[in-house]
Amino acid sequence: MNKPKLTYFDAPVSRGEECRLALHIAGVDFEDVRVPFADWPKLKPLTPFGVLPTYEEPGRPVLAQTNAILRLIGKRHGLHPSDDYVAAQHEALMAHVEELRSLVGPTIRIADEAEKRRVREGLVASYLPTWAEQTERQLGAGPFVAGDKLHIVDLKLYMTVRWFIGGKVDYIPATIFAAYPKLNRVYEAVRDHEGVKSWYARG
Repeated sequence: MNKPKLTYFDAPVSRGEECRLALHIAGVDFEDVRVPFADWPKLKPLTPFGVLPTYEEPGRPVLAQTNAILRLIGKRHGLHPSDDYVAAQHEALMAHVEELRSLVGPTIRIADEAEKRRVREGLVASYLPTWAEQTERQLGAGPFVAGDKLHIVDLKLYMTVRWFIGGKVDYIPATIFAAYPKLNRVYEAVRDHEGVKSWYARG
């Protein structure tokens, strides 16, 4: 291995995709390893914490946990605030995203359709609007969290909003975040960022 390697599932979603975007925007030439879902059971015990993504550099141990990977990339390449207090505020928002994922993600594995609907409609009725309201209060004049400059926290918020507005999460309306203009402004600013557009223009 002579360049960094990021390993995640073979899908342009969630934790792995935000790390890919961060590396691409930072200008890092990295090996983008995409794991077929069928191969995950045999790979899982070989990862530090039984989760993906993982990140490796030549001569270094494997690094896991999305926010740790993003902080490393962000600090090295100007995509995370240099001010410790502001950085901590960004990291609080990043943890806020992970809390949402920890509640919504497991519903994907609910086999009983009626139970899945019940759980997700419960999230729509209470948790998701509260999450969005709390997020909205942390955002300023924009367009990004910290103003005119994109940071890793923006990528996490972008991936979260994108997950829902596509309308593919059953029983959660695509309009769930429509009433939160600042959150949507962050989503749109990231979507329209040249680095993000160039990543998806690769074909």
